[in-house]
Amino acid sequence: MSATLHVGIIAGTRPEAIKIAPLVHCLRSDDRMRTTLIATGQHPVMLDQVLAAFDITPDITLGLHRHSASLARLNGAAITELDEVLATSDIDVVVVQGDTTSAFAGAFAAYLRGIPVVHLEAGLRTNDLRNPFPEEGNRRMIARLAALHLAATDGNRRNLIAEGVDGRDILVIGNTVIDALFDITRRRPTFSTEVLRSLEAETRKIVVVTAHRRESWGEPMVQIATAVRTIAARDDVMVVWPLHANPAVRATVEPVVGDLGNVLLLGPLDYPDFSHLLHVADLVLTDSGGVQEECPAVGTPVVVLRTATERFEALECGAATLAGTDPVVIVALAERRLDSIDAPITCSPYGDGHAAQRAVDAIASHFLGAERPSDFTPPAGAGLSALDVETGRLRPTARIRSREMCVTRAAVSMPGS
Repeated sequence: MSATLHVGIIAGTRPEAIKIAPLVHCLRSDDRMRTTLIATGQHPVMLDQVLAAFDITPDITLGLHRHSASLARLNGAAITELDEVLATSDIDVVVVQGDTTSAFAGAFAAYLRGIPVVHLEAGLRTNDLRNPFPEEGNRRMIARLAALHLAATDGNRRNLIAEGVDGRDILVIGNTVIDALFDITRRRPTFSTEVLRSLEAETRKIVVVTAHRRESWGEPMVQIATAVRTIAARDDVMVVWPLHANPAVRATVEPVVGDLGNVLLLGPLDYPDFSHLLHVADLVLTDSGGVQEECPAVGTPVVVLRTATERFEALECGAATLAGTDPVVIVALAERRLDSIDAPITCSPYGDGHAAQRAVDAIASHFLGAERPSDFTPPAGAGLSALDVETGRLRPTARIRSREMCVTRAAVSMPGS
């Protein structure tokens, strides 16, 4: 390897774009590194929108959206096109994020070319290959190929060690999604549309819903929408539901809740608007992994619309509860939080806003012989909740929002247990 390490970063989806953006900025400001950002084209429009919000433009863009008929075809096309790029480059190290098709294809293509792989957000596990699908399989296969594992939490580190990964090849850095959340809030601290700005003056409790995972499609989505209809029957609630771009999602949700005056169905929001929505929400119902990580950092409780989650730290500290898609359970957990039965959130288990710098230092340590950085330890303290956007440190219980509201959390156990 040369004195300057050439780092190739591969990304293809909106969540990857959010989580690699802080790393791209840190790498490009480090004179030990030079960086090539490769966009696979898996979700080209959404990826480009997120990167643009962070003033980032890919160096190379592929066209995988042409081959999106099946996961097998997408994987094959991604590996082939990425191999052609890597074959003609002098990239020393490849970074992949998370568990998408682009991440797995990037790791496998690099492995075939003998290029070391860095896995950002390593060690997430549900230990169920079908849930989430195909993400659980992707992340396990990437772990077998990676030379350096950048884990968000100590629990993720323990998962990797249990699978035989050498602890010297793992560093706990926190999650770069918290870096991105703080950065985008500084860049655009308000909503971009009048409809969304009106939420800042809303006197009712704001419930935000997101549901997009493959395992949520069909009957589970009907069940989620049925639960939302019951929650929306309360006169103290305003529901905001940014719907996934897949038309089948809207076709499922709209007949169930579309006639309700206090349910605002929106199209997909850009990342700055969605981040601000998490700030003003009183409760979030979601099947998204990233949202489970972001909400504790801004003091917003979460009901997880999945039967299993790899983000157990939020469950343990009371920032999230696991509901599955049973409408009775979703409604019961949501109403506990809306009625302020539980204590305020006092944890931010996924980051302090400095994960990207730890990642860069870990890469420099592993491949250039620099000093190894310290592992991330979640900040904690009595009477504290939510991370301060400006300092990256825990702040008093006051919410990052325009009005005073009660912050609640639900116990990990089911209501009444």
